[in-house]
Amino acid sequence: MFEGFQFSQASLQDYGDCPRRFQLRYLQEVAWPAPQVDSMLEQERHLQRGQAFHRMVQQYLLGIPDGLISRTIGEDEDLVRWWEHYLAADPAGTAGQRYVETTLTATLAGYRLVAKYDLVVITPGEQALIFDWKTAVRPDTPKKVDALFARMQTRIYRYLLVCAGAHLNGNLPIPPEQVSMRYWFAEDPDAPVDFAYDATQYAADEQRLKEVLLELTARDPGQLWELTPVERRCAYCPYRSLCERGEEAGVLALAEEEGEGAALEAFDLDFDQIAEIAF
Repeated sequence: MFEGFQFSQASLQDYGDCPRRFQLRYLQEVAWPAPQVDSMLEQERHLQRGQAFHRMVQQYLLGIPDGLISRTIGEDEDLVRWWEHYLAADPAGTAGQRYVETTLTATLAGYRLVAKYDLVVITPGEQALIFDWKTAVRPDTPKKVDALFARMQTRIYRYLLVCAGAHLNGNLPIPPEQVSMRYWFAEDPDAPVDFAYDATQYAADEQRLKEVLLELTARDPGQLWELTPVERRCAYCPYRSLCERGEEAGVLALAEEEGEGAALEAFDLDFDQIAEIAF
């Protein structure tokens, strides 16, 4: 059933958050029957801005002058502010070989893992730095930072760079200790969140990812998979009415306060799937 299926950070995060959500979204391909938040138009605009911002940064990193990019923004105040923050902070100014919107894949437990990186900067023999641009609110408590660390994106992106990134490093293996991941927040440009890596974490990630893949793929797709025990997640899930977990959507502002902003962003707009820019 999973032949040819590529597991991304978004799909495995869905499974970790709620097995039923994974089943409905990826196996049964159920249309989204309910809004995620009470202000769908506001959220849709935010997601569109996020996609636009990612494409602007991609263009800039590929050599398009910032002046030309700025002319495409229009009068969107949020997008203008994010772009100004990016240009002022220059978060990708690190020296090294740059790989923009690069994709890495590897086979684990007989299944394919895939990750599309916003930017990887490699200085051979010194460091391999993963950048990820975020338009969600920066985590402002240790608990929220820990939650970001625990997300599948942090786990998969660092793991795959070590496991499958040698061709970005002159065909030399990348030691885990040289890898780190930096989440840069457009709303808080001077306070990125960095996560270093090491061999112990790499081994733990490989073991955990293997366990999740084997558990998920061994399940009976004809049975109803269990719901998340964390019911507050259901307020932001479009399948909640199907699961009899409520009718009313969650409040967008509260989603950010509760640390669900990144989850909403990932669920509605899987940035792994953003198309390459055509010239």
